[in-house]
Amino acid sequence: MPAVHICEVGPRDGLQNAHHRMPTGAKKAWIAALAAAGLKEIEVGSFVPPKLIPAMADTGEIVAFSKAIPNLKVVALAPNLKGFQRALEAGAHKVTFPVSASRKHSESNVHMTPEQMVEEVRKCAARPHPGVEIEGAVSTAFGCTMQGEVPEDDVLRIATVLAEFCDCVALADTVGYANPAQIRRLFKKVRTRIGAKLEAAHLHNTRGLGLANALAAYEEGVRHFDSSMGGLGGCPFAPGASGNVITEDLVFMFESMGVSTGIDLERLFQAREILVKAIPDEPIYGHTPAAGLPKGFRAAA
Repeated sequence: MPAVHICEVGPRDGLQNAHHRMPTGAKKAWIAALAAAGLKEIEVGSFVPPKLIPAMADTGEIVAFSKAIPNLKVVALAPNLKGFQRALEAGAHKVTFPVSASRKHSESNVHMTPEQMVEEVRKCAARPHPGVEIEGAVSTAFGCTMQGEVPEDDVLRIATVLAEFCDCVALADTVGYANPAQIRRLFKKVRTRIGAKLEAAHLHNTRGLGLANALAAYEEGVRHFDSSMGGLGGCPFAPGASGNVITEDLVFMFESMGVSTGIDLERLFQAREILVKAIPDEPIYGHTPAAGLPKGFRAAA
């Protein structure tokens, strides 16, 4: 059993903000290669109106394809009841709902206030969804490019309510404002309030602190992390939001520390080649792929 669990969010968070469209066939090849590298959970798309995010128009087909990959948990994002119903119909194993702690971001992203979005998730959770996990992701938990400071009490309040009817709760640094001290403080506060329901850290590398924040979260007891291959990612409805924590670098950091991820770095680099070839004009980041593995490197047992 890996010591940490990594969910690859590139096919959703990464591609939704990319300037270039990845063909459906390339998405399938990429997701299959990611699974072959050892990733056990992949967020493959979102059920949003295609006119708003055209890159997600094929999510139903992508979910159907991904479900056939053995031992892969297929995750999809949904912003409302309609999206949730579509995710259930497609057969997603897990549905993530973005619930922004920033009022301005929430109204821009889902056209609802944070309170209305919480009630939308509650309504979805009350619907029959046998075997399907529901995650409440508190986005802009560490700050917002539209609102600025996001009070920690707002994050605590939203996380506490979501924990009443969600299977798990994540804290998201949507716009890359967080620092390690803030990560430790807020994760500790929320965990004190909702316990084991607080599961994942969704971190962005906008200001270069992604890995430092991931390490801080790990030291605070977090064992589930979202990341995106090549550092792709960002929210189209949050100005200034850019790339997620880079999967390749996150895996290398943990493995070099002796913390097992269950992911094969060489196979991960092969999956990266599919990404680069599919959208060659898109900026792709990552220190570890560029530098290569150190001589004598050994993955964690």
